[in-house]
Amino acid sequence: MSDFTHINKKGNPKMVNVSDKKITKRTAIAKATMFLGKEVIAHFTNDELFTKKGPVFQTAIIAGIQGVKKTSELIPMCHPLLINGVNIDINIIDSESVEVLCEVTITGKTGVEMEALTGANITCLTIYDMCKSISQKMVIKEVKLLEKTGGKSDIKSPS
Repeated sequence: MSDFTHINKKGNPKMVNVSDKKITKRTAIAKATMFLGKEVIAHFTNDELFTKKGPVFQTAIIAGIQGVKKTSELIPMCHPLLINGVNIDINIIDSESVEVLCEVTITGKTGVEMEALTGANITCLTIYDMCKSISQKMVIKEVKLLEKTGGKSDIKSPS
């Protein structure tokens, strides 16, 4: 009835059964680009900004890691996973913007694309939350999957 893996023969939602899949090392890298504006970027010293709420990037990275671990609680058809590793980098890319890279690794039967995308999003939302007292003109401009390896097919998108 459907080409969608999360729809059963009756047209109802289902969680994909991964029990027959092989355990492999799987990785995913997601990238988010965020406009902060010159007003916010001007407050940074040595690639970090301290607000009344604390260090922005360090807190955002911790929040992103928490987001990765909670992805299955947020997205209904995602499997709960035992994550092997998460690495989040935040870089100031120009006088107004930052880039967030979230890499997630697992040894398992299903991929971690949604976890990487969630981690990048939560990192950006935390930056917004911590900097909104300076400016509310910030925009999470783009979130995309850059790379996935270890499943049925590997994907590598242009940065």
